[in-house]
Parts: sequence; C-alpha cells; structure tokens
Amino acid sequence: MPFTIEEFRDLTRILEEKPEWRADLCRLVLTDELLSLPEQVVELRAHSERRFQELAAAQTRTEAKVAELAEAQVRTEVRVAELTEAQARTEAQLLKLSAQVADLTQSVHTLTDWVGELKGTTTEIEYRTKARDYFGRLLRRLHVLLPEDLASLLDDAVETGALLEDQADDIALADIVMRGKHKHDGTDVYLLVEVSWGVGPNDIERAARRAALLAQLGTPVIPAVAGRRLTVEAGELARTKQVWQIMDGYALAPEPIASPS
Repeated sequence: MPFTIEEFRDLTRILEEKPEWRADLCRLVLTDELLSLPEQVVELRAHSERRFQELAAAQTRTEAKVAELAEAQVRTEVRVAELTEAQARTEAQLLKLSAQVADLTQSVHTLTDWVGELKGTTTEIEYRTKARDYFGRLLRRLHVLLPEDLASLLDDAVETGALLEDQADDIALADIVMRGKHKHDGTDVYLLVEVSWGVGPNDIERAARRAALLAQLGTPVIPAVAGRRLTVEAGELARTKQVWQIMDGYALAPEPIASPS
C-alpha cells in the first residue's frame, strides 16, 4: 500500500511530539554504518584534537631547541671572536718576541765581534810587548818597528819606486813588523806577523802577501802568524806558504815543501 503525503506528515508530527521514537525510526531506516557515524565523527574530532595538541607540543619543543641552538651559535661566535682576538694577541706577542730575539741575536753577534776584536787586540799587545819572549827563537837583537818608523820606511820605498802606494798601504796594515838578526846566520831580516786570537787561512794569506811585498825593499822577510789557536785549513796553508806559526807562545817552523822527484 503506498505511503501518502498525508501519512508522512502525520509521521513527522508524531515524531515531533514523541522525540523518543526518533531513535527507533533511525534504527529502522538507517544502516549501522550511518548510525555509528556521529560517534566516529566525535572520535575523529577527539583524535584530531589530541594529534593537534601533540603537534603543538612538538612545535614548542622544536622552537625551544632552535632557540637553544641559536643561543649556542651566539656563544660559539663569541668564543670564536675571543679566540681570534687571543690569536691576534699571540701573533703580536710572537712578532714582538721575534724582534726581541733578532735584536738579541744581533747584540750577541756584535758582542761576539767586540770580544773577538778585544781578544785580537789583547793578543797583539801581548805579542808586541813580549816580542823577545815569543819571537826570540827566530831573531836576535830584534826591534819592533813603531808605526811612525814603519811609515817612514814605506814612504821612502814609495818615493824610490820600490813599492807602489797601495802596496805600502797594505804593508802598513800588518799587526807587527820587527827587525833583527837571523838566529842561524846573523843576517839582517824583517819578521812580519799577523796576530789573531784564532788564526785562519786569511791571516796566513795576509802574512805571506805582505811579507813578499816588504821583501821588495831588499831585506829578507820572514812571514809569521801568532795567536791562541790555529785552524786545520790555516795549518795546511801555512806549510804551503812557508809561514811560521807562533801559537800560545810556541814557535812552529813551516815544514819544508818536498821537491818533486
């Protein structure tokens, strides 16, 4: 039998008057899935709310962590700046220290040079004032030429043409020049001595060269070096150049050069 509009209206009116019948009607009209839909919506809403709260809490924690990292970054940058300043101060101090070490090294070198010059001067004075004690093995009646005596001798040699001006100047720089009688044959000889605390090859070269120049005046000249120690190279060169060695007061004659066979 068809369900008329009037009957529908009567049903609607009855349901409005008796709302408790609505649930029964819904159970008869709707499926179980549709009936459970309101509860599912409520559960979904509750789940969504819980999830939203969890995400909000996670976001809060993330923001707090980001803030902590930002603070840590700031502290790191401050520390790096402090270390950079400390490094700059250290480098400045190292530069200053390097300059001081360089100055000290230069001072030590200067002092070493001064000490070397002082030793050389002291040694020269000692050998000059004690000429007879040190050189008595080579000469008798020896006489140390004073600077003015040597200058006069060299000036005369230049005037006569026996020496050139630069040769005379070279001889004048010799440490000690003395005249006497040869110990063995009594002939007149000069003894030209280069004095140094530590005798090296340059001292040997100067003694041999200046003695050869002085010998151009016609009187034999014995070249010699005097000091406290002698390098190995200087000893070999002294033998080659036939230069006497007076070391710490002891006279050592140059070894004769072997003649080629």
